[in-house]
Amino acid sequence: MKTPVMQLLRENRGFLIFLLCFGFFRTAIADWNPIPTGSMRPNLLEGDVVLVNRLAYDFKLPLSQIVVARLGDPQRGDIITFSSPTDGTRLIKRIVAVGGDVIEMRDERLYINGEAARYEHETPVREPVAGIGEWPARRVQEQVGGQTRQVQWLDGVHARSSFEPLTVPAGQLLVLGDNRDNSADSRYIGLVPREAVIGRAHHILASADLDGVWTPRLERFGMPLR
Repeated sequence: MKTPVMQLLRENRGFLIFLLCFGFFRTAIADWNPIPTGSMRPNLLEGDVVLVNRLAYDFKLPLSQIVVARLGDPQRGDIITFSSPTDGTRLIKRIVAVGGDVIEMRDERLYINGEAARYEHETPVREPVAGIGEWPARRVQEQVGGQTRQVQWLDGVHARSSFEPLTVPAGQLLVLGDNRDNSADSRYIGLVPREAVIGRAHHILASADLDGVWTPRLERFGMPLR
């Protein structure tokens, strides 16, 4: 005799199998992450949805943090999603230093393993700041440790622009937002354990202007992250 539950499962088995496969895919292989804040401006904007490779570093059992196999190591310059060591919130930042690196910041300038970052092509811009409106900012190219990326500072904002030399322990990562004066990163939440890393973000899947009634930003669809 078939119970109502068994009948329901039988009638919807195709959909249930799809949900299981979809859940496995999102929790073990690839995921997408919407960008809610401006901490990674100018490279990631609010309303971007990034594609995250969960197999970039580890293969974990679906719906768990159990590592089945190590597949790679996080590298300087990678943009990663991870669980915040303070409250478990999912964040997205850029790896600036890995285990064994000696890193320091002096008046906004990075030093990695004794190499001072170079800052070129400074451009004044006006950037949106949540709850405030447009704010004057400076956008520059930062070059250090074989990496080049665009970062920015907000004029007149007093963020943590200096810290003493730190040797990053093995299995830990130091992460920063590209929007240096508007980012809750390792200067505030501390180092990120490798096991807290969810995956590496590598492309913008889709994008919409949150201030423009969700107008699609088609030029950002499929854009690789640098």
